[in-house]
Amino acid sequence: MAKKAINPTKSLKIPQIIIISAKICAFVSTKLATKFAARIFTTPIKHKVPKREFEMDRKSIQKNVYVPAINKSVVTYHYGQSERKVLLVHGWSGRGTQLFKIADELLANGYTTISFDAPAHGKSQGKTTIMSEFIASILEIEKQFGPFEFAIGHSLGGMSVLNAVKDGLKVNKAVIIGSGDIVQDILDEFIFKLKLNNEYSSRLRIFFEDLYKLKMDEFSAYRAAQKIKIPVLVIHDNDDPEVSVKAGIHIYENLENGSLFLTDGLGHRKILGNQIVIKKILEFIKIN
Repeated sequence: MAKKAINPTKSLKIPQIIIISAKICAFVSTKLATKFAARIFTTPIKHKVPKREFEMDRKSIQKNVYVPAINKSVVTYHYGQSERKVLLVHGWSGRGTQLFKIADELLANGYTTISFDAPAHGKSQGKTTIMSEFIASILEIEKQFGPFEFAIGHSLGGMSVLNAVKDGLKVNKAVIIGSGDIVQDILDEFIFKLKLNNEYSSRLRIFFEDLYKLKMDEFSAYRAAQKIKIPVLVIHDNDDPEVSVKAGIHIYENLENGSLFLTDGLGHRKILGNQIVIKKILEFIKIN
């Protein structure tokens, strides 16, 4: 277990103005409220890049990569000179430099990292996106920068890595950190935070399924895990306020060749910079 941290990250809250707007929409019509909820659900927050990520941003070779499957472009970060490449995938409202501490340690151990700003994130254009676009971006980046030896994903990036492996991403091992699991649970939690009636969770799922012509549950991490044969290290914090540790445990239970590492007091984001966690990742990828 990692050392307990003080004041773990609190769960993100939806601004009151958005909650009020959702209730107004619901008063007008369920269809309007569903569309409003879908818009908020698919709109990430673009945070200002913190100073601690400046070095990785400055030293990376950055390139716009077009992803034909979704008709969008993403900004990629090529960090390091080694031929041994590791793919890094950030989570919702994250950035390609967010896993910089992990990237720095990988560079020190002879690896190069390739990361990217997912659609509507960071320097990539757009205002809305969804997990299927994360996955499409990963698969296109593999075509242009691969092969990768390993893939590491955080939060939604962890779900995306598992789904990408299921869909053909070829890596020797994968690491997922604070990954979400069941899509319906994620929708339920979102609707709860939006303070709408529970029925909107199903309405939102049906809305997305009609819009994207796919079944949302097919993207649940545990379902992807059931089809994966490579070794996967699942890392999750017992005190994660955004994604319950039950998600990580459930994913692990559905892996054929999984390992589970639980931490305490690191929350959802501090876990990315914890030295014990990073050491565990390095040990995992170096084991033959």
